[in-house]
Amino acid sequence: MTFTEAELSYLESQPLGRLATVQPDGSPQVSPIGFSYNAENGTIDVGGFNMSNSQKYKNARRDGRVAIVIDDLASQDPWRVRCLEIRGDAEVTLDPEAVPGKDGSLIRIRPRRIISFGIENQDQAPHEMTSNNRDVD
Repeated sequence: MTFTEAELSYLESQPLGRLATVQPDGSPQVSPIGFSYNAENGTIDVGGFNMSNSQKYKNARRDGRVAIVIDDLASQDPWRVRCLEIRGDAEVTLDPEAVPGKDGSLIRIRPRRIISFGIENQDQAPHEMTSNNRDVD
């Protein structure tokens, strides 16, 4: 399994993330996005209004190297950050179940590296937390 049960639960609880793509000149572009976990494909799917005309879609089509970050603050006292970074390969595709208002274009991300923090062992003291970093086949 690519994601742990706690990571899957976290993914399902979060509505927004940030997607980093590579622009034609090699510089990064970061965009706020909505996403969903596609259990059938084991991917993160990014869709949206007029997606195929967006710069992030064009970037992903040209250069499939992407990263997505989903994070939040579980608590401010004590300060408790939760973060899931997924680096991977993107493909651009069409969503056969597109809803009205969306053009059906998707950026589908296949995870290659996962870095999670604060998602497992949430009862642990913040200063004792460590990240869970791993490569995915």
